[in-house]
Amino acid sequence: MSNADFRDDTDCDVHDQPDPLHGRKLRVGIISPYSFETPGGVQFHIRDFAKELIARGHEVEVLAPGRRTNDMPLWVQTVGTSFAIPYNGSVSRLSYFGFVGAQVRRWVRQGHFDIVHLHEPEAPSLSHKPLTMVHHPPLVGTFHAAFNDYPFALRFFQGYLNRYLRPLAHAICVSDASRTVAQRYLPQDMPVSVIPNGISTRQFSLATPIPSWQGDDTSPTIGFLGRMGEERKGFAVFCRAAARILDQYPEARFLCAGDGEREGKSIVSTIDPSGRLMDHMEFLGRISDDDKARFYRSLSVYVAPQTGGESFGIVLAEAMAAGCPVVASDLPAFVAVADEGRAAALFGNGDDRDCAAVVCSLIADRPSRESLGRAGQNRALQYDWSSVVDRVLGVYAEVLS
Repeated sequence: MSNADFRDDTDCDVHDQPDPLHGRKLRVGIISPYSFETPGGVQFHIRDFAKELIARGHEVEVLAPGRRTNDMPLWVQTVGTSFAIPYNGSVSRLSYFGFVGAQVRRWVRQGHFDIVHLHEPEAPSLSHKPLTMVHHPPLVGTFHAAFNDYPFALRFFQGYLNRYLRPLAHAICVSDASRTVAQRYLPQDMPVSVIPNGISTRQFSLATPIPSWQGDDTSPTIGFLGRMGEERKGFAVFCRAAARILDQYPEARFLCAGDGEREGKSIVSTIDPSGRLMDHMEFLGRISDDDKARFYRSLSVYVAPQTGGESFGIVLAEAMAAGCPVVASDLPAFVAVADEGRAAALFGNGDDRDCAAVVCSLIADRPSRESLGRAGQNRALQYDWSSVVDRVLGVYAEVLS
């Protein structure tokens, strides 16, 4: 299946191009399919994209499932309810049933938006609801999902989605991997652009390392960030590789950030009941955005061992922006961010032996490690929000024209 007017904007240098809106300021409504009560890549993407729009003088409101929390910006509104379902190897908090449809449609009508941006409109959640409206502002959809195996539910509803998504004026996919999925249910004549997720490269490149997290050539610090209890995040692969790395670097330390410390410790104990590996593991818990940047800046090597279900690879881009040498599994989305291995070193998906070998080779070769860090930092610039938002505004301008 091919889509009309397909464009890959990933490598376009449009940041220096004229403002596609010619100075016009928009009122933009953004709808999240997932609750902001729990962190996730799509929620972070929406939050940071909205901040960038606001900084440029646009008005933005965001609607999301779930309840309000004290740390939510005032421009985020919620519907007050959500439910949890397993989705793509994780657990997502969505909102779909009862009064929610009327609530979302009322929010769209009362918002008087110039454009409404729906994230994951194929998912059974809030982003699905405006598609049933007879009168609505122009609708743009962003598709994030990628899968190892195409889900039965999407296969079953493919014909339905092909008809249901027709009100979209334009589809944005965050990577080739997500486009491959979306092509299966998008209408054939739907204009599609590939525009990656964004990061604030300056935040990562200027972060100050934390001395206690830094290592050296004989006692390197090797990092993991992710939900440790979620199999597709690859923490077990990381741990098996860590045990092998210890054989060559017995003073190595492994810094583990993210949710799931209890599950993580259970995985470590299962892999190495002797306790040797646990002695070299440090669990940092969930860390703030500022500490995350300092985390990447402090590491000798960052490892992204995810085994599937990744549509982009935001952690790679973040670590690369910090100048941290990155070692990642060769998922298609990661290979793309890593510039085919030129900006990050790759290993066979799920192969802990290969992972350990790549990490050890980098630790042993400081010039190669530093060169990889510089290449990653240069590569990350194309994912800076300043460029990504320009590309999205270009889509908005085309739709509004």
